[in-house]
Amino acid sequence: MKYQWILFDADETLFSFNSYLGLKAMLARYGIEFSEADYDAFQAINKPLWVAYQNKEITIQELQTTRFAKLAEQTGKDPLALNKELMAEMAIVSKPLPNVVEMLNALYGKVKMGIITNGLEALQQKRLENTGTTKFFEMVVVSEVVGVAKPNAKIFEYAFEQIGDIDKSQILMVGDTLSSDILGANGVGIDSCWFNHTGENNTTEIKPTYEITDIKQLIAIASGQI
Repeated sequence: MKYQWILFDADETLFSFNSYLGLKAMLARYGIEFSEADYDAFQAINKPLWVAYQNKEITIQELQTTRFAKLAEQTGKDPLALNKELMAEMAIVSKPLPNVVEMLNALYGKVKMGIITNGLEALQQKRLENTGTTKFFEMVVVSEVVGVAKPNAKIFEYAFEQIGDIDKSQILMVGDTLSSDILGANGVGIDSCWFNHTGENNTTEIKPTYEITDIKQLIAIASGQI
């Protein structure tokens, strides 16, 4: 195999992350109808917060508190409690993306695999258990625990410490987001693979080592066929 380790992003690389469904199910328990327009309004606040968190401008707690401020008023619940409820829902509704399980099975035992995610710790282990994918991953590195998010080098260095003594040329990072997964990998000197399953045009200066549109293409990359 060309690589000893493959590190994956989680959301929209390995697993679907339809937070609309999660929010809709969560708020139904409070008797609140949550429409797509409501979701658009939520995301107008939520998305910039994640960018600010990624850029170390706010903490993860500030992100959670701010994005749930309005819904906290509607439900009478603490914003952090609502965030915890959403993570529980997301662990249920989040499923492996197409061909992910086939890819993991093909690589299992041939390379070591881990996850580096900018997500929240409450979701990660439960989702792995619910999707039956726990066995594939030797480690799960979560930005909430490390204290910084991708593309910050420190979250990658945290993963490297767990991997141990290995040449960086033996590590590949796979993710769907150029500005966090690929930029972060490039910054710490490891190969990167952009999983461009939405067919996005790369108009940035961030250049991955590889670009794929089907996660099964990773099998050939890992074995040195590409």
